[in-house]
Amino acid sequence: MPSVSKTSASLPAGANGRSPVAINVKDVSVTYRTSLEKKPTFKSTVVRLGRRERTMREIEAVKDLSLEIRRGSVIGIMGANGAGKSTLVRTMAGILPPTSGRVEVQGRVSTLLALGVGFDKDLTGRQNVKLGGLAAGLTRDELEEKYDEIVEFAELEEFMDMPMRMYSSGMYGRLGFSVAVTMEPDILLIDEALSVGDARFRKKSAQRMKDLCGGGRTIVLVSHALGTIRDLCDNAIWMHKGELQKQGEPDEVIDAYTAFLEVGEDALTMEDM
Repeated sequence: MPSVSKTSASLPAGANGRSPVAINVKDVSVTYRTSLEKKPTFKSTVVRLGRRERTMREIEAVKDLSLEIRRGSVIGIMGANGAGKSTLVRTMAGILPPTSGRVEVQGRVSTLLALGVGFDKDLTGRQNVKLGGLAAGLTRDELEEKYDEIVEFAELEEFMDMPMRMYSSGMYGRLGFSVAVTMEPDILLIDEALSVGDARFRKKSAQRMKDLCGGGRTIVLVSHALGTIRDLCDNAIWMHKGELQKQGEPDEVIDAYTAFLEVGEDALTMEDM
């Protein structure tokens, strides 16, 4: 029976001295069903009186994947577009249910996904921050303590009482990043959402990420920027067409991935591939 289970209980150290498992992905598959509509020809239109034919197509975004992510590790996920990276992370976050298999998550989770995910454009920035904090499991007192820090880091003090539909994409990204990294999560899931704001804010964000990576939190980072994975992560996986191709040290996985794509590790490919 496919399922995603979460608990906020802290984990004891393993009997063998290894860190306990923070995320356990067991034989997970995620399959989408989508309809394809065939455009009628003139002949078929006459025969069927304009009725369009629909066919169902199944897309296997993740295929029978198993993965253990231990507490305190920083793991990077790489792969070409359509490899299943975002689907896997959304399944870990509980946003997408697995078609089969099971995901077990131990700890408080914060997510930094695609731009705007989790925000209601009709609500103000203040309202979105408060709703997001409560949804993440913070108490009202904890949220009050964190609110000023979130706003100060995002540098949006003058805009928090405006509806978010009036925000620019940069403002969206800055607030999303600030909320995700300030909630003090046990587990932080990031999907292609680090390069937000101007150069100065990106530099500040990069430093915050380095602090988080060195702070014992479990971090899962999806990125095409292989240089970022190399700099921040202590483990990496490469996905291709929904399947796990390789897991190991970032340098080893990056070498295998770039060789597979038949590209070199120049500055361009390391930052956006």
